[in-house]
Amino acid sequence: MPSRRNTTLKVIKGAKPGGPNPPRRRLVTRAVFRPVEPIEQVLERLDREPVEDPLEGGDLTVVGDPAEVEDLPDPGSPPDPGSPPDPGPPADPGSPAASARPRTGRAGTALLAVLLAAALAGAGVFGQRWYADRATDRAHREAVAAARQAAVNFVSVSAASVDRDLQRVTAAATGDFKDEFSRGQAQVRAAVVANKVRSQGSVLRAGLVSGDRRHAVVLVAVDATVRNVKAPDGRPSHYRIQLDLVRDRDSGQWLVSKLQFVG
Repeated sequence: MPSRRNTTLKVIKGAKPGGPNPPRRRLVTRAVFRPVEPIEQVLERLDREPVEDPLEGGDLTVVGDPAEVEDLPDPGSPPDPGSPPDPGPPADPGSPAASARPRTGRAGTALLAVLLAAALAGAGVFGQRWYADRATDRAHREAVAAARQAAVNFVSVSAASVDRDLQRVTAAATGDFKDEFSRGQAQVRAAVVANKVRSQGSVLRAGLVSGDRRHAVVLVAVDATVRNVKAPDGRPSHYRIQLDLVRDRDSGQWLVSKLQFVG
């Protein structure tokens, strides 16, 4: 709305100045409107206000032959299954989204590498423990088997095969036990031959008392039938023998380092 009026003088056209009877000039008053605020302030305010798009989406029309114009998809409708997925607008190389994608990829790759390394380390530890347990169990079984055989050899001797029988005991011995048996071997041989001894043993039970992959203590229960000059029909005997064994580093064979009767 105008705020006030300003009067100016207007010249009426058609009058000839300098004529004999110059017409009288009339003063005509007209209203001239002034803006509410100075133009400089209006321009400054317009510079600060955001610029709006004068066209809305519904005001856009396609110019050309309608038959040749491809229908635009409805923004709310689902995509056609046969159409390729919309990759979307390309990201600005300097935008945070564009810079975040490579970083996310590198972070995911690093995390996958860490998880893979942890899984391999866990599998290695598990595999090592599994191998150690299997090796220890196998060593225990071998030690018990060696103790059973050594106990049978020790109580099984015959005057007819005394040298071979005593040699079997010596071959399965080591350390102090081997030294002691070797020193008394001649006396044992003489007693077996003189009394016409024939003894045959069999293992009833055997069990591991303690041990690892290099050392073992095994308890063996043995029955034997002993025949000699005084008992030609034989008499049964029962023995409980404790054997300490060590595993030879070169051959891997379990050898008896100590033998004693425990009942």
